[in-house]
Amino acid sequence: MINESVAQPPSYAELHARYGTPLGVEEARARWGTIVKAARGGETILITRERWEWAALVPLSKVSGIWSGLPLVPLSTARGKLGDLVRQVTQPYDESPVLLGRHRTPVAALISARDLLNRAAPPSRTAAEAMLLDGHAVTLTCDLDAPSGPVFSAVAVDRQGGIVAAGSGADLREALRALTPTRD
Repeated sequence: MINESVAQPPSYAELHARYGTPLGVEEARARWGTIVKAARGGETILITRERWEWAALVPLSKVSGIWSGLPLVPLSTARGKLGDLVRQVTQPYDESPVLLGRHRTPVAALISARDLLNRAAPPSRTAAEAMLLDGHAVTLTCDLDAPSGPVFSAVAVDRQGGIVAAGSGADLREALRALTPTRD
């Protein structure tokens, strides 16, 4: 694993903040099954070789362009040749992704971490999503008789039925965005 006290390339500071500390090639090999499963589930895992070559193990949804013609490496082979594959995808003259497969079916990909720099940061969770993930229920209503036109309301309640947040607006999106915790 990379020692965080060692200065990292400035262009990768954003990736480090977004995706966490990259795994060294040897640690990635040791955790290969786990990180491949995580990538298949939608996570991005940074892998570094010699601290300046940064690659990312990503879900197939993050591979842009046409897959035809891209190399397909079996997962078992990729584990053993991971250092070489990281170097391959980070070469400035050819940053083509490498598809990783099981039984000739792509399941994840290894791409240059530089490819992730040009992409927008993943959207942060809205308050409504966070509350739902915390086990709260969000109820949406609309008051059609309001003098200024329809008013949408969002109310989040905990498992005991206590109101934990509320918000309102001229449309559903605005009501959900306005969802803020209530004071006790």
